[in-house]
Amino acid sequence: MAARLKVFVTSDGLTDYVVATTSRPKALEAWGSHQDLFKTGLARETEDPALVKAATAQPGQVLRRVAGSRATLEKLKPAKAPRPAKPAGPSKAALKKVADLEAQFAEADAAFAREIAALEARQAKARARLEASLAKAREALTPRRP
Repeated sequence: MAARLKVFVTSDGLTDYVVATTSRPKALEAWGSHQDLFKTGLARETEDPALVKAATAQPGQVLRRVAGSRATLEKLKPAKAPRPAKPAGPSKAALKKVADLEAQFAEADAAFAREIAALEARQAKARARLEASLAKAREALTPRRP
């Protein structure tokens, strides 16, 4: 047995929106509402014969008319689904800035590598001189036999 259709009405002050569904949650869904309009008193069930006749002829369809008037109900055009926005790519200036910073980073790495190599070379020379001096000093400590 199919559930009995009920007719629900809400208004935004300029337009009345009418829908025939089986429950309040389905009416809210048809209106696209994310809050309970019935709880706040902005929506209600109606027994108005003209509204009931028009809405039950097109169950699930949201019908509209000028608020508070006796004008005929028109079918509400479904809202167009918004197109997903294309993510904006980086600007040429931002790309150039990144490329310049990457080049500076690579240059700094190369300079650090050169400095480390020069430091290691100086350290190796100093170590060799110190080893030679230490060897001479140790040799001087050992007594010579005639």
